[in-house]
Amino acid sequence: MSFYDPLETRDPEVREADLMARLARQVAHARSGTAYYRQTLAGVEAAACATRAALARLPLTRKRDLIELQKATPPFGGLNALAPGEARRVFASPGPIYELQGGDVDHWRMARVLFAAGFRRGDLIHNCFSYHFTPGAFLMEGGARKLGCAVFPGGVGQTEQQVQAMVDLRPDGYVGTPSFLRIIVDKADEMGADISSLKKALVSGEALPGATRAGLAERGIVVRQCYATADIGAIAYESAAAEGMVVEEDLLVEIVRPGTGDPVPDGEVGEVVVTSFNTDYPLIRFATGDLSAILPGISPCGRTNIRLRGWLGRADQTTKIKGMFVHPEQVAEIARRFPEVARMRLVVDNPDAQDRMVLHCEIGEIPDGLSGKLTECLREQTKLRGSIEIVAPGGLPNDGKVIEDRRVY
Repeated sequence: MSFYDPLETRDPEVREADLMARLARQVAHARSGTAYYRQTLAGVEAAACATRAALARLPLTRKRDLIELQKATPPFGGLNALAPGEARRVFASPGPIYELQGGDVDHWRMARVLFAAGFRRGDLIHNCFSYHFTPGAFLMEGGARKLGCAVFPGGVGQTEQQVQAMVDLRPDGYVGTPSFLRIIVDKADEMGADISSLKKALVSGEALPGATRAGLAERGIVVRQCYATADIGAIAYESAAAEGMVVEEDLLVEIVRPGTGDPVPDGEVGEVVVTSFNTDYPLIRFATGDLSAILPGISPCGRTNIRLRGWLGRADQTTKIKGMFVHPEQVAEIARRFPEVARMRLVVDNPDAQDRMVLHCEIGEIPDGLSGKLTECLREQTKLRGSIEIVAPGGLPNDGKVIEDRRVY
């Protein structure tokens, strides 16, 4: 069997209709079941939230704001529909940001991702994500349990013991960070240990360099990667095609211009915004702070959902200039006031050890007085002096950067 279930090969129009119907129900549930959305979605007609355009009008909830939200309304900022005492587990990620594991055995929807990475019922998985404080290991545990796999809870560190367990237990595959798998393989070589039972790996949590993937492939280990967060769970994953990452079936994913909630055209780099259908912890237009872009077409593997290019950096490019914080939202407001400018990028450097701010504006024909108006608006928004540089159409790179810090210290 090549696919986890028939959902993966649905006609895209059928999938979209299903997601839109579920969106209306989830908005109604979030508004009635959580303190946070009861306030932020007040006045929103849930039944009308059944199109992408309606979705784009809903407010963002930014990951970076969770710390303050949780301080104001402990422990989960009022985003939880499940009472804390009814959760399977409660976790703390750096920040701290607290997360819950709800009633579903595969709360983070990892079974589909493990399947795409080659894991099957009856496999033994060596799990080297952390079991301490954070939910990383339990993301995989839930997916493995639903898929019918056994798990060895290796956690992190103790490399020699990890190798010995692999020698003795002969696991079929590994889940964890790619760098730790590389360390384990090197340690096995040093010890003269046979860990050749490892044939597959699902990695996440950090970048997967091409050299690392190739080196592990030479050892007979096929490595796939997934994009997941503690809040959402699985967002997208690699398949055998290894061309981008297929979006998980139970999510609505948008790519928006950093500093705004405005969707960008397919192919343009922007911030990943996710709507989850988890009823215990509903997240509506959750801005992850990560950059990516939608790939055109359908994956050669046969899965028909949209694909992401992968993780392309951070969207929160807030920068301190001359002692003042400048945020992507401020650049976005300038762009809103000047729709004739196709794209903007605020570039900061420090020639002669002095901060300098230049707003690069991509535009064709330049109306009279535009540079002066832009300069005035830049100062109004940032309270700092800066200059304007006009760039020809296509002159700014498509990398999602709104603020670029080129300072050298």
